Amino acid sequence: MANRGILFICVANSARSQMAEGIARSLAPEGMRLYSAGSEPATLNPLAVEALAEIGIDISGHYSKPIERIPAAEIGTVITLCNEEVCPVFPGEVERLHWGLPDPAAVEGDEETKLRAFREIRDELQRRIVLLLQSDSKD
Repeated sequence: MANRGILFICVANSARSQMAEGIARSLAPEGMRLYSAGSEPATLNPLAVEALAEIGIDISGHYSKPIERIPAAEIGTVITLCNEEVCPVFPGEVERLHWGLPDPAAVEGDEETKLRAFREIRDELQRRIVLLLQSDSKD
């Protein structure tokens, strides 16, 4: 996988996939191609930015992108992050992983309740990405 790009996708590319890209960039070996995109790009969720800033990762310059803007020839692995929604499809022959995680942007309540949901997804993404990169380094 180290020689191929990884694409994290969800519908809006505003929270889960953006956090996954940011976390992966902070952990992956230099030069690894990492992307995120969505089938219906929205706006980067400020709570995603805040949750990652708490662990020293700055994604404030990220923006939501459509899947069509991703260089398909550079992608070796696609990780879908949808849970309740219909996951976007990325064309081509790639390794496909599905990490069905709830959308923290869909959580209702006060600001602290919402931020807690983002932190939970952040921590789960970090755990999974560490394992993914460790398994890749053993290949």
